[in-house]
Amino acid sequence: MNRDTICVQGGYTPGNGEPRQIPIIQSTTFKYATSEDMGKLFDLEADGYFYSRLQNPTCDMVAKKICELEGGTAAMLTSSGQAANFFALFNICEAGDHIVASSTIYGGTFNLISVTMAKMGITATFVDPLCTEEELNAAFRPNTKVVFGETIANPALTVLDIEKFAKAAHAHGVPLMVDNTFPTPVNCRPFEWGADIVTHSTTKYMDGHGAVLGGAIVDGGKFDWMAHADKFPGLCTPDDSYHGITYAERFGKEGAFITKATAQLMRDFGSMQSPMNAYMLNLGLESLHVRMQRHCANGMAVAQFLENHPKVAYVNYCGLESSPYHALAQKYLPNGSCGVVSFGLAGGRQAASTFMKELKLAAIETHVADARTCCLNPASSTHRQMNDEQLAAAGVPAELVRMSCGLESAEDLIADIAQALDKV
Repeated sequence: MNRDTICVQGGYTPGNGEPRQIPIIQSTTFKYATSEDMGKLFDLEADGYFYSRLQNPTCDMVAKKICELEGGTAAMLTSSGQAANFFALFNICEAGDHIVASSTIYGGTFNLISVTMAKMGITATFVDPLCTEEELNAAFRPNTKVVFGETIANPALTVLDIEKFAKAAHAHGVPLMVDNTFPTPVNCRPFEWGADIVTHSTTKYMDGHGAVLGGAIVDGGKFDWMAHADKFPGLCTPDDSYHGITYAERFGKEGAFITKATAQLMRDFGSMQSPMNAYMLNLGLESLHVRMQRHCANGMAVAQFLENHPKVAYVNYCGLESSPYHALAQKYLPNGSCGVVSFGLAGGRQAASTFMKELKLAAIETHVADARTCCLNPASSTHRQMNDEQLAAAGVPAELVRMSCGLESAEDLIADIAQALDKV
């Protein structure tokens, strides 16, 4: 099916007399006639459900839709995008391992990798997304297990050269993991460009209404774990904590990654998405293909207005021909990128503060990719754990404002921005 049709009808096909909308299975547990029947589930020898911390039918229906949208082979939902990224990385890495990551990623993910996972014995090297192939290859170590980046970075709005990063990852025998939150699979499918694992904060455009937190992990099903068995013992050797199963042997390239993340990590960490959240997420997915067109159109209109305003020092939006990422956007995002625009005011941090205070339509929120326009100064909020040097490396200097253009009239948004700039 076309992606537009998958948004509306993917993941669930009702039978005769069954509910048209996906059912909410609001139950922690599931009943079985015999212990032997349940035992087959614990041995991963049969399909089914026994406890919603691991799997739930409603969540699986929505995960299936996202999997179909991305063109993957298996997927799972998590409680948040942050949980999705942690699970996806930790599913591969353990103490003593190393990650290569783009430096211009979301501040929370940067902190997850550089601080929290470092405390777990997992180190990382961050590279400029515009680095040369030689510089990228130089970042790898013998213990590197994964390469990570964001299709469109939040909030720096850099565009990842997916093919370049995939080529380097595969040359070193490791997978490329891409957070595809901002463009969504409506505007980019990283698997088509060589990525192996895709993650999402479904809290953003997929929900699109600021209603429910959530995350998703999708496996492209093409990375051959057993061909690099020495690098990935968690997938390629028996799991003593789960009946000695070797995931890559039992479930193959198509299912090993998600099965391990579910059976092992969701079991132990429990960051699952609730059935009600999954149901509400699905309502957002049904209009995703329509909403993304409006978000992109509003983002472009606002970016063009800002680019020509004398009080604006610079604008980051890959749709603009002046953007250093315009060529990459034309390649990977020909139908549009997202509705998020970041820009710096000539007056610095104080000017940014005054500008945001004077806005009438756009609200100051620690949120993005919503039906309602919102804005943020990352240096004083989401990225405040970074020093000035790290902020510069991440592409979020102190004067930067991130504006997420919603579904309102572009004319009204520009009028609101213009009156706020007049007060600066």
